[in-house]
Parts: sequence; structure tokens; C-alpha cells
Amino acid sequence: MAFDAAGYAEAMGKFILKMEKIPDLIHPGTQEAMEDLCRSLRIARVEAVFYEMLEHEEQKWGGRAVFYQGAECDQEQAFRFRQHTEEGNLIEYVIFPIQGGDCWEEQEQERIQVFVTMLFTFHRRIHIKQIVENLTFRDQEFGMYNLAWFKKQINLLISQGEIDKYAACYFNLRHFSVVNQQIGRERGSAVMGKFIGRLQDKLVDPEIVCRMDGDNFIILFLKSNLDMIMDYLKGVGVVYDEKENKRVWVGAYAGYYMIPKNCESVVSILERLGMAIHIARNVRKTEYVFFDEELMQGVRAGKTIEMILPEAIKREEFQVYYQPKILLEDYRLVGAEALCRWIQDGKIVPPGEFVPILEQSGLICLLDYYMLEHVCQDIRRWLDDGRRVVTVSVNLSRAHMSDMDLLDHLLEIIDRYQVPHKYIEIELTETGTEVDFKHLKALVSGLRKQGIRTSVDDFGTGYSSMDLIRELPWSMIKIDKSFLPVKMEEDEQKCIMIKHLIAMAHAMDKECIVEGVETAEQVELLKESNCFLAQGYYFDKPLPVQVFEEKLMEI
Repeated sequence: MAFDAAGYAEAMGKFILKMEKIPDLIHPGTQEAMEDLCRSLRIARVEAVFYEMLEHEEQKWGGRAVFYQGAECDQEQAFRFRQHTEEGNLIEYVIFPIQGGDCWEEQEQERIQVFVTMLFTFHRRIHIKQIVENLTFRDQEFGMYNLAWFKKQINLLISQGEIDKYAACYFNLRHFSVVNQQIGRERGSAVMGKFIGRLQDKLVDPEIVCRMDGDNFIILFLKSNLDMIMDYLKGVGVVYDEKENKRVWVGAYAGYYMIPKNCESVVSILERLGMAIHIARNVRKTEYVFFDEELMQGVRAGKTIEMILPEAIKREEFQVYYQPKILLEDYRLVGAEALCRWIQDGKIVPPGEFVPILEQSGLICLLDYYMLEHVCQDIRRWLDDGRRVVTVSVNLSRAHMSDMDLLDHLLEIIDRYQVPHKYIEIELTETGTEVDFKHLKALVSGLRKQGIRTSVDDFGTGYSSMDLIRELPWSMIKIDKSFLPVKMEEDEQKCIMIKHLIAMAHAMDKECIVEGVETAEQVELLKESNCFLAQGYYFDKPLPVQVFEEKLMEI
């Protein structure tokens, strides 16, 4: 088809006239100003990446803007044009052709080059430097500074020798997905903006709050302001409905680092902050953690455990201990939970010293499969020897939720030893994200179809408990020991709560077991509450396999 020169000239004229009136880079009128010209040149999409300086291109510290989006574009045939400013800024314009269209002819390519040159001229007019800063260093949703700005400020303070006056904090808003569920995402975003805005108002330049992503933020602040920052991040009420003065509580998990004078890079700061908040959220489950030498030693110990795990598994240093599950009606042993014990140099390594580390690294999955396989080996041996067999529950970390083939992997191990599915129960903990919840639902449903029992571990300690038992076809609800009263006369509220939890489980046609039972009074409370199953030190501690086998023979 012949090129319409007259149409092109008219479209170019309209483009120039309309762009003269565009006040800023991301003005909505830009799309309209380009529309006729892009159609004439068979352009599907126009975008650009802005870099403050050439070095930032390698580090991908750039801001991207889309100026025009028309038809579906061909990603493979895009044209790229680089433009530099006297101030040292770099702009790369990317022009995409229409998907499935003919290749641009040489004359069209020349006209596209003219179009890009004119676009660059207009962008120069509206202050490239300001554009670059806004796109490169600003979060586009809230307009606040981002991680790239934090890095820039840190590098500046290091070069000035002032860095030791400052501290940094990486924080994550606690359970903010629950806030979004309660008041809606739009209101939730407004609450987040208010919370961060009030914090920023307490700071003085160059102190700054920067958004990393989602509900994760980072602060650079003077060490003298530490108490104020810590107090604020513990939590404040934020109004989300002005008319009715409704508020929601917002607080944060935080990792702090008091930056030393010999700090040489922003990377080292971010690494230490990352370690601190990870340990706060996932290991110690506390509001905040400071990075210090003791923490570093713990990290090093964790790395050592990660390194020696494969060899420890090969040497079978990990052993299965079985904690009996008891039927309260007649105190018969009717099941067991498989628990991992690490025997190293003749001593038991406490699970608290290695399980959290393996959870962090994802290596817990390797250990989980090891445990399931050894449980299957034991059950197969008991069956072959004609012994009595009970259902054994095996714990599965939520770290497995990213494995789309998890069900197949579990079945492969169980069926390799020809273990009847009724003898295996998979224990899973509550999940904290919507994606994990969907995967968990698919897994529990899949196991049920295969005749494999499932139980939800530590029920009542998470934030999705009601949805968890309402939507998933669990076989067993395992109530956390934290709901068991220690002294009946002093823990009346716990007595009430555990009775209702047990009644709710039964009303939903699910079996119920309470863990951590340690006293006769607790046993009587469970009997009165119609709970038929329990486990805990009152009955038995976790037992080596040989001792557990003797218990089975006694029945």
C-alpha cells in the first residue's frame, strides 16, 4: 500500500500543535496528540526509559513511561533510539510496530526517526532532569521516593564521610493483606499512604522513607531519632472513614541497622537489613530485630547448617521420633505424629536451632521428603512383620507451596513403598498469602481424592483460620497448645475459647485433636468439651522408633 504523504503531513502538524500544549511528560493528552501520527506510521506503541546518567543503565536504575498504546504490538521488531542531554541524562525511545504488519520501509523509518527527534525536543522543553528524577526515583503509585533514591542518598553520605550519623530500617506492614480484606484495596492504599506520610512528616532532610515494593519500605534516619521511629512503627491508628471516624491499626515488622563509619557500600547495608527483618518476621516472630555481631554469627551458623545438611541426610543423622496420639475415651494409642530429631555426635540438636534456618533457605523441603520416606519405610516394615499399624501424620512446610507438582511428589514416595494411603496424614500450617492459599486448597483436595488424610497444624494462630477450615476439606483440625489453659481457675477465657473451637470443628464434621496436653486437669477439660483425641507430654514425649514399636505391641 502506497504511503499517504498528505495524511502524514497533516498528522505531523496536529502532533506539533497538540504537543505544544502538553505541560508534563505523563499528561493524558500525549496519547491523543500522537494518535494520528502513529497510525500514519503504523506504530503500535511508544515508550521510553529515562536514566539520570549512563552508569545507571547497567544497574537498571531507570524510569519507564508509555506515551502511546494503540494496536497489539510486535515485541520482536521494536526500534530503539538513544538520545543524550548536555546534563548527562540518557533517554532510550522504543517504537513498536503493529503485530502482523509489514516491515517498515526505509522512508517510514526515516520519518519515525524525525518523530522521535521531535518528541525528544518536546521532552527537553519540559525539563528532562525533573522527568528523570520523577521516573527514576519516585514510586509511581504514591509519588514517594523509591529504593533507587535511598541508594543515591547512602552513596552521597558515604562519600561525605557522614554515614555513621545515620541508621536504616527495613520495615514491612504487618498483616496488611488483612487490612485490605477488611476495608477494601482502595481504602487500604489510602491508609498506607497516610501511615507513611505521617512518618515522613516526622523526618528532616536528608532523612527519608522510601518504598521498595508492595507494603515494604526502607528508612534512612539520624541515630538520634531511633526511639521515635521505633515507637511509631510499633503501631498507630489510621482513619479510613472520616465521616464515621473509623480507624484501623497499622504497625510493622522491622529490621534495624546502626550504620558504622567504615561502611563502604549500600549493598552491605541492604544485606544486613534484609537479614534483620527476615529473622524478625520468620524466625523470632517479633516486632523488630537489630542487626549486630551476634546476629551475624547466627547467620554464619545458619550457612554452616545449610552446607552440611546434604551430608547429614546421606549419613542419616536425622531420625524419626513418634509422638503418640491418644483416644481420650480409653487412652488407647490410635495414631502418631512423626517428628524430626537430628542426632549429631551422639547429641540431639534442638529443632529450634536448625528448622528455622532450613525454612529460610528452602532446604526444609529436602528434609520433609526425607522424613516422609522414612515414615513410609517404617510403616512398610510394620506391615510386612504383621505388626499393628496406626495412621502417622507427617509435617509439610509451607515452603512447598511453590511446587506445582507437590501432590505427585508426595504420592511417588508413598506409593514407592506401597503404603496404604489410609496410614498417612499430611500436616500443613496456615498460609499467609492468597497464592499459597490457592495452592494449599488444590493440594488438600488432591490428597483427599487419593484417600490421604490432612490436618491443619497450629490452628488458631494465623490470620486466615476461618477461611482455612471453611473452604478446605481437612480431615483433622489440630488446635494449638496456646489455647490450653495452664491453671483452670485463672484461665477462664481460654477454657471458653477451646470449648468453642472444639464444638466448631465437630459442627463442621471434622475430627479434632489438641496438642501440648501436659496435665490431668487439661485432659478433664478436653473430655468435658467432647474432644476425643490429644497428644502431649502427659501421655508421652516423642519416642525413638524402637520404643514406639513397643508401645504399639502393648495394645
